[in-house]
Amino acid sequence: HFQLPADLTKMHLTDNPHPQVTHVPSSQSGCSIASDSGSSSLSDIYQATESEMGDVDLTGLPEAPVDSEDEEEEEDEDIDRTSDPLLGRDVVRECLEKEPADKTDDDIEQLLEFMHQLPAFANMTMSVRRELCSVMIFEVVEQAGAIILEDGQELDSWYVILNGTVEISYPDGKSESLCMGNSFGITPSLDKQYMNGVVRTKVDDCQFVCIAQQDYWRILNHVEKNTHKVEEEGEIVMVKEHRELDRSGTRKGHIVIKATPERLIMHLIEEHSIVDPTYIEDFLLTYRTFLTSPLEVGNKLLEWFTVDSLRDKVTRVVLLWVNNHFNDFEGDPAMTRFLEEFEKNLEDTKMKGHLRLLNIACAAKAKWRQITLQKPSRDSPLFFSLLGGSDKGFGIFVETVEMGSKAAEAGLKRGDQV
Repeated sequence: HFQLPADLTKMHLTDNPHPQVTHVPSSQSGCSIASDSGSSSLSDIYQATESEMGDVDLTGLPEAPVDSEDEEEEEDEDIDRTSDPLLGRDVVRECLEKEPADKTDDDIEQLLEFMHQLPAFANMTMSVRRELCSVMIFEVVEQAGAIILEDGQELDSWYVILNGTVEISYPDGKSESLCMGNSFGITPSLDKQYMNGVVRTKVDDCQFVCIAQQDYWRILNHVEKNTHKVEEEGEIVMVKEHRELDRSGTRKGHIVIKATPERLIMHLIEEHSIVDPTYIEDFLLTYRTFLTSPLEVGNKLLEWFTVDSLRDKVTRVVLLWVNNHFNDFEGDPAMTRFLEEFEKNLEDTKMKGHLRLLNIACAAKAKWRQITLQKPSRDSPLFFSLLGGSDKGFGIFVETVEMGSKAAEAGLKRGDQV
């Protein structure tokens, strides 16, 4: 069984944080993560301003497909096909019933997609699951009450339940039930092992996959060759897994599967491998599960912005963040201040193209809201100033809001269009 050292208990990502990398064909690659308020990509923003910007390098930013009625119809058909559980199970069963030597790459991918949902495979790396899928044997026990393993019987396989329920009755009189996704049998060792208790089927039509002891031991004990561990000051802070996305060998590299929160933030501005192209989008979608505040990311980005070589990478992260998850900023005063500081940094460094992109993204994602500001008398100060109007040739915008004032408490913010 693949176990990480104790110091990896701080890590928070699952071993498959990039489902679109694994399962989406290369022809469909791109940003598949919807934003909080409408879906668009940075390419849309870029197209709106490309005639005015010659100094912006947007290489590698995600592209989103243009919606059309035809595509919607095709998507509906795809959903109809994949949402039928019986159809999915039939396809998986066909793959399972083939001998290991007869399984094609497509068969193994089908099995992989099905097996990764089961608890028995949850803590395994993708390459280990793939190897197990290539050697597994399918077995069906038709009758309830059939004995699968006797107490004291020598074990030779690892079993995972795909359908039905089994009961293990232990010699001390205790018993437990195992259902779909649970496993029993040998541990990954070549030592002789014997069953403790009697395993019986509780219902008709129990289905299993079995993996021989030799294969189970070989696959789980050679996992080290597929992983790379990053150490800092004697502690493992990141684990990467080597993956190949096609048989040509051209799309292969390491993908982050586990890391400390600090190391995950740092990886935002590091080089991402060809098999991990959506790391930034995935991080921005999942950071809420392992960070207490988005400011932990925001403060690091402001710090890195001061480094010339990191400035473009930091700006790309912020643009993706604003574009895909604008609610993180709009509903959080501290994050709104972060955005204003970042905007000022773009102004100071004369990154006008990126600044224009940021402003357009904010304008496109902002929601309408109504603010009521009560004044004690007609002559009372407003605590905010406006800019623009018909004489200036553009709309009316809030230019400044006095911190801690009634206007700020009411929710008025710099950049609001009236």
